[in-house]
Amino acid sequence: MTLRRFSQRRWNPEAGKEPAVAAGLLNFAFLPIPNRRRSIPDMARPVTLFTGQWADLPLEELAPKAAAWGYDGLELACWGDHMDVSRAATDLEYCSRQREVLDRHGLKLFAISNHLAGQLVCDPNNDFRSDLFAPPELAGDAEGKRLWAVQAMKDTARAASNLGLRVANGFTGSSIWHLLYSFPPVSDEMIDAGFAYFAEMFNPILDVFDDVGVRFGLEVHPTEIAFDIYTAHRALEAVNHREAFGFNFDPSHLHWQRVDPVMFIREFKDRIYHVHMKDAALQLDGRSGILASHLNFGHQDRGWDFRSLGRGGVDFEEIIRALNHIGYAGPLSIEWEDSGMEREAGAAEACRFTKRVDFEPSTRAFDAAFEE
Repeated sequence: MTLRRFSQRRWNPEAGKEPAVAAGLLNFAFLPIPNRRRSIPDMARPVTLFTGQWADLPLEELAPKAAAWGYDGLELACWGDHMDVSRAATDLEYCSRQREVLDRHGLKLFAISNHLAGQLVCDPNNDFRSDLFAPPELAGDAEGKRLWAVQAMKDTARAASNLGLRVANGFTGSSIWHLLYSFPPVSDEMIDAGFAYFAEMFNPILDVFDDVGVRFGLEVHPTEIAFDIYTAHRALEAVNHREAFGFNFDPSHLHWQRVDPVMFIREFKDRIYHVHMKDAALQLDGRSGILASHLNFGHQDRGWDFRSLGRGGVDFEEIIRALNHIGYAGPLSIEWEDSGMEREAGAAEACRFTKRVDFEPSTRAFDAAFEE
């Protein structure tokens, strides 16, 4: 039977739905196997859990859960009580206490991520949604939120350094995302100005990253200055390709846009500073499109949605091979999102999936023995 490989075939854009979705099938090879212990060899990379979707749980509660699910470490979100960058930027004792929570459960720390503050750096900040990301006293103050966010991102670099890390991830926001569809007409000069504004706002932040020896990984994502391959190139050009700026690779946001995640890895092989493992599924039925029809995540009629790893359409086999080709040896950090699945069961399953799909690259050609 062909079920084992079925859900990893590339989807046919003309068919609309992922093969596994269209056929109502799942890749059974990656589902949990009850009452049976599997022998899993050492993987090429540590598997970590991004805590952004778990910030409702105190770190003291989340850490033992993540260890029990099989994770090797955490990627700490800079909200909730997981990481306060304003404290971590100056307080080494605070950094030690946060690390000690992980240490007690055998977990490592490889990166921190400050998506929420980063979003406010370049966004217009002109409605109540951005109030949720900043201190309450700044509600309704667009420029006040921006100034706070710039400082928070500088502190993110300092916090990462004090924690002994070499990468911190996040968002940039965008002053031109709302201009995506060119009506009313959008001039080239307006888009150029948006990238120039990004450089104006982020270069001083990246100066601090340089000063402390930390790199920033932008998660290429709709609503950010870079959301596909072309805009990622433009973002790099805007900051003059400075080494402090690279990418937190996340295939899910590329996949539903119909951008090939493997091509992104190959295109930016020297700028993949961190990797998110996250799945998504196209579920186009002739009535909805990839713009999602103003239907929220989890709605059955959305044109696409996030899925627990192995249950969507992202081809992780080819992603792992591409990461091996570029020599990426950092963590595979699971950003778990699936509105249709209980999250603790999903997080545990996603960890098992990632450890199964990852493998070390070969150190010799398979037919080298013929020459010996």
